[in-house]
Amino acid sequence: ARLAEAAGADGLLAMPPYLVVAGQEGLLRHYREFAAATSLPVIIYQRDNAVFTPETVVELARTEGIIGFKDGLGDLDLIQRIVSAVRTEVPGEEFLYFNGLPTAELTGLAYRGVGITLYSSAVFCFAPEVALAFHKALNTGDDEAVNRLIDGFYRPFVDLRAQGRGYAVSLVKAGVRLRGLDVGEVRPPLHEPNEDHVKQLAQLIERGYGLIEEGV
Repeated sequence: ARLAEAAGADGLLAMPPYLVVAGQEGLLRHYREFAAATSLPVIIYQRDNAVFTPETVVELARTEGIIGFKDGLGDLDLIQRIVSAVRTEVPGEEFLYFNGLPTAELTGLAYRGVGITLYSSAVFCFAPEVALAFHKALNTGDDEAVNRLIDGFYRPFVDLRAQGRGYAVSLVKAGVRLRGLDVGEVRPPLHEPNEDHVKQLAQLIERGYGLIEEGV
């Protein structure tokens, strides 16, 4: 955290602790010490071996420097209870929530239902116009346009992503290269998508832009 601050970072996304599966008391201690080490705002990333109870997130929300919570788990029952607990126990606190699932657009409607509209978009890296069209539709309540983009682009993209381990990263990087930016290959232990999958990705990108031109 200190090195990132010294290097000029504007904020920190705190990933799960390495290797160990800790209890709630240990997780709370870990992230409190993390936040205390820097003056930068910190967002906690729930995923893998860092899964929090609503009570722990309440304490995180009360911790100076911790401004938000990004969910990469996808348990909507848990995230609803977390949002409710923080709203009840820390009233008036502007605590941010993010949908951090891979291809977050696919679950955008569900997360909007529990009051979470912020998310990170991998698609923005290689098809920004598609990502922005979806974001606008989601935030203006144009569910018809949202569903057309899900049916015509995002669901097929997720189906393709499921064809290979690590494709949440390597398929995105392949998409960036398809748009003309040489970003190199993924680092080991990830591997590149095969030729057929790259062709399917190119077709999907073309279809996504076609949906926008049709007025989605």
